[in-house]
Amino acid sequence: MIEQVQGTKPGTMERWQKIARRIRVPLGFVTAALYLFELWRRQPHLSAVAWSMLLVLPGLWLRGYASGYVKKNRELTQTGPYAYTRNPLYLGSILIAAGFAVALMSWSVAAMLAAMFLIIYVPVIASEERFLRSAFPDFNAYCRRVPRLVPRLTPARAAGEETEVLSGKFSLGLYLRHREYNSAIGAALLYLSLLFLRPALGLLVHAPH
Repeated sequence: MIEQVQGTKPGTMERWQKIARRIRVPLGFVTAALYLFELWRRQPHLSAVAWSMLLVLPGLWLRGYASGYVKKNRELTQTGPYAYTRNPLYLGSILIAAGFAVALMSWSVAAMLAAMFLIIYVPVIASEERFLRSAFPDFNAYCRRVPRLVPRLTPARAAGEETEVLSGKFSLGLYLRHREYNSAIGAALLYLSLLFLRPALGLLVHAPH
């Protein structure tokens, strides 16, 4: 649900987001450097790369599916994947990140990714939920029906109704507007690096002069 908000409530959340913006890029560079170091240090196993797709592909699907429902700042999205979890985009990102940690079989990369989530996203989620609570009167009722991250098994039903399931329709226009296809492009580039970057670097290092 944090993904539905573009504006921010002034105060603590604004200050934290300012800090998060400052450390997010350096942490991203550290993670990328660690990823490249681990990739250089060990040859990825094709079996691990294949198993990683069991996390990466569902993560990409979930992010794409969610982006076709969310209407930032216009309404409290409660349909599609938002009927199962309040933060499907973040859940998708977690699956993708975990998948690439599996592909590298690297505990250090997994620990760095977990640290980034805890340091940056957990506090921001809490702060954004305070904003959503003030912006949308039915947010509290929505929170009672739908968990923050770990999805429920069945879609949440409309408030006050025992049988009505909230309706909604995936919008390709929203998907394209949010440019969620960039996630698939990024994942494809990461898989190409897993398969070909190390051999290419080896050829460059050991090329005859």
